[in-house]
Amino acid sequence: MGSLEMERKMVGWAARDPSGVLSPYTYTLRNTGPEDVYVKVMCCGICHTDIHQVKNDLGMSSYPMVPGHEVVGEVIEVGSGVTKFRAGDVVGVGCIVGCCGNCRPCKADIEQYCNKKIWSYNDVYTDGQPTQGGFAGAMVVHQKFVVKIPDGMAPEQAAPLLCAGVTVYSPLNHFGLKGSGLRGGILGLGGVGHMGVKIAKAMGHHVTVISSSDRKREEALEHLGADDYLVSSNADRMQELADSLDYIIDTIPVFHPLEPYLSLLKVDGKLILMGVINTPLQFITPMVMLGRKSITGSFIGSMKETEEMLEFCKEKGLTSTIEIVKMDYINTAFERLEKNDVRYRFVVDVAGSNLDQ
Repeated sequence: MGSLEMERKMVGWAARDPSGVLSPYTYTLRNTGPEDVYVKVMCCGICHTDIHQVKNDLGMSSYPMVPGHEVVGEVIEVGSGVTKFRAGDVVGVGCIVGCCGNCRPCKADIEQYCNKKIWSYNDVYTDGQPTQGGFAGAMVVHQKFVVKIPDGMAPEQAAPLLCAGVTVYSPLNHFGLKGSGLRGGILGLGGVGHMGVKIAKAMGHHVTVISSSDRKREEALEHLGADDYLVSSNADRMQELADSLDYIIDTIPVFHPLEPYLSLLKVDGKLILMGVINTPLQFITPMVMLGRKSITGSFIGSMKETEEMLEFCKEKGLTSTIEIVKMDYINTAFERLEKNDVRYRFVVDVAGSNLDQ
């Protein structure tokens, strides 16, 4: 179909100010252009980044803001130039809904590093209209930033893969860490961390979960299938595992020292930062120099990697561990997420919620 002539009124749950409290908000959804896909939202995961954004932790939030960037929905309408999707398809939308298409990252199919990328929410389109996310009844998204959810994968299970899943998959893919037999560490066992354990294990890695307490030991070893569990305050165990890991995926979203974890890496080992932290981290240079170790970062993943990751998860039978909530629970879910009180990802049943209430 081509563009609809009438504007659509949409209801989403939005934050109005840095308190981060969400409530129903009515706004205008843009028309379906030739390259666009109109997606009725079925469900949407809740990411720690959503909290940073609604509370203006990074100092660049605009309100009213409808968050949500782990979106799964049904295609209702496609533009005349759309070839990959048709009405009835179950699709996903992640963190990004636009890019310039001309820069070096875009031409290399790593559009997540485009300096002109457009976020799924708390951003503006090229025409100046604000973007709004998946805690709403529907979205209109350019076809480049839509992915097909593999047949047989439950929508609520697929949602967290669109951020947490690809965020882990991308660095393992890029840094050549997909081969079996590697020894990896997962620092922090939240939404991203639990997917890190599952994906790394499916790649054939020996996986050690690193945490500040014993609280999640049973969960990590018995339910997620990790091979070892390391409490970072246990000096003897930290010494025992020194120089033993090929990589550590650091998912901690708050300030923490890096030196203890650098000591766990082998020569040429990589500490891969994934947590969004708004205060500077620090380390002493010999911790890096004396093992030719790398401190690096990785940001979500490309659309190509998202498609690869979804197929990998389908092939390996991987799902995210989730707690499903309705939209009227969203503020409580945010509070619980801040306390790390969730196993391991909240997913909002958007289609089953009454967004107007």
